[in-house]
Amino acid sequence: MGTITKALNLLNFFSPGRAEIGLTEFRTLSGQDKATVHRHLIELAANGFLEQNPETRGYRLGPAILRLAAVRERLFPARSIVAPLVEALASELGELVHVSLREGTHMSPLFHHDALIHGTRVYFDEAELLPLHATASGLAMLAFGPEHLLPEVLKSSLSASTEFTITDPGTLEEVVAGVREDGIAFVDQGFEAHVSSFAAPLFADQPEAVGTIAVAAPTMRMTDDLKRKIKSALPRTAHVVTEQLGGVVPVDLRRIWSDAA
Repeated sequence: MGTITKALNLLNFFSPGRAEIGLTEFRTLSGQDKATVHRHLIELAANGFLEQNPETRGYRLGPAILRLAAVRERLFPARSIVAPLVEALASELGELVHVSLREGTHMSPLFHHDALIHGTRVYFDEAELLPLHATASGLAMLAFGPEHLLPEVLKSSLSASTEFTITDPGTLEEVVAGVREDGIAFVDQGFEAHVSSFAAPLFADQPEAVGTIAVAAPTMRMTDDLKRKIKSALPRTAHVVTEQLGGVVPVDLRRIWSDAA
C-alpha cells in the first residue's frame, strides 16, 4: 500500500457516528505508527481534505471534500438522477433500497431510502464500504463489472462478516457464475445477520457495470411473495436508472431480465 493510499484511507474512518477523530484514535484505527499518521493528517489538512477543531484538536472532514463532491455531482449527476427512482422503488416494495458505485474492490454507497413503514428496519450506514464477496451489490458487480475484478478479489483474503459469508474462492466463483445466469444477485445474511438482499447491476458510459441497485430487508420478512416482487421490480428500475445515467443494459442481460419477468 503506497503512502498516498495510506493517507487517503484515513478518510474512510469517518462516519455519521464518528464525525471527529483525534490523532491517537487514528493511530489505533489505522494500525500505523503515530509519527506516520501525524504526517498524513498534516498533509490532508494542508490540502483541505481535513480540518482540525481548534478546541478539541480532533480532525473532521474538510471543505475540499465538499468542493470535489459538488464538482463530481455537476459533471456526473448520479445522486440527483437515482434519488427519485430509489424512493419510488422503496415505496413500491416497502423496503430499503440503495444504490452504490464501485470503489476499487468495494462498493461505495451513493444514495439510499427506506419507506419507513415497518417497525423492524434494516440499518444502513452510508459511510460504510461494502465488500464485494459478502453483499448482493458486490456479487452483482463481480458478475457484470470489469473482467479483472473477480480474479483480483479471488486472490485476496475473503473475510467473514457473518457465519454465512462466502469465504471459499471456489464457492465465490460458482455463485458469481450463477448471478450472471440469473441477472440478479441474492445474499442471505452474508454481510449482516438477519438481513437479506437482492441487487442488479447499473451501467453508464461503459460496457461493464459501474454500480448496483439493491433491496434489503430483514430475513424474517423476505417471504416468497416479497422475493417475487423484488425480482420483478428491481431489474425494471435498474434498466431505467441505467438509461438515466446515459448507459445501455447489455443485450444478453436484457434478455435474461425479460424472460424472468
